[in-house]
Amino acid sequence: MMRFFGFVICLLSPLITLSQTPVEVKAEGLTGRLLRYESFSSQYVDPRNVDVWFPADYNPKKKYAVLYIHDGQTLFIPALSYTKIDWGVDEALTKLMRNKEVRRTIVVGIWNTAKRVPEYMPQKALKYATREQLEKAPAGLMESAASDNYLRFIVEELKPLIDKTYKTKTGRKETFIMGSSMGGLISCYAISEYPSVFGGAGCISTHFPAGDGIVIDYFAENLPKPGKNRFYFDYGTETLDAQYEPYQTRMDEVMRNKGFRNGKDWITRKFEGADHSEKSWKARIDIPLVFLLGK
Repeated sequence: MMRFFGFVICLLSPLITLSQTPVEVKAEGLTGRLLRYESFSSQYVDPRNVDVWFPADYNPKKKYAVLYIHDGQTLFIPALSYTKIDWGVDEALTKLMRNKEVRRTIVVGIWNTAKRVPEYMPQKALKYATREQLEKAPAGLMESAASDNYLRFIVEELKPLIDKTYKTKTGRKETFIMGSSMGGLISCYAISEYPSVFGGAGCISTHFPAGDGIVIDYFAENLPKPGKNRFYFDYGTETLDAQYEPYQTRMDEVMRNKGFRNGKDWITRKFEGADHSEKSWKARIDIPLVFLLGK
């Protein structure tokens, strides 16, 4: 065993190579502690950075739920975010845990790559597309789709490393996944493909217009049975989010038809005046966190 920056790193997994040894990240305004796996290698997808965030009072004698979030470079450090505004996940979770509104949680931020769209577009949904819908999808998406391999990377490589290295609760009820825009699509897809792995999905400003809503047709047939998984959806009314309400309304009908209970294992929230940006997601990040991680 190796002690690294106050955390116990157990060298038990064959996946942990020299490139999978984390470094501690220091940044102004960061709440809690952040470790970074630089260029995390995978047999399924291109290498990318992976951040692991711990609350300041992280106790290796206790076990923690795990929240996996896409677009990991936008979560904690403003300078790394596209708009220079981060989601503020560290501040939000610190406050919510201090107030005992959510369970003890660590966050795994999975950075995106240049292949963000093919990795985040639900791959099996493309089979449901008409010619007209495919014409509205990003060019070449059918040939380049890689989300099935992206999920295999998370489930078969990343999650086993996290669970073997840190004190985590490994079951479905304590494992969650979240993202915004296309990240919302892949989060919902993750539960549909791995309902026994992920207990809840946070789908923020979900980009259902991708392919003119073909993913909704896929979800109508492939969502898991209600009762064991939770879904959070939201959308704003400005910029790109202004397109979302008709699609979200269709998705809400799918949820009702599948037997999900609004306010229980599924909620959809509309935020008037909110646009498609990290600023808007930061302003409401506590809502999906409480819904997914609340005690």
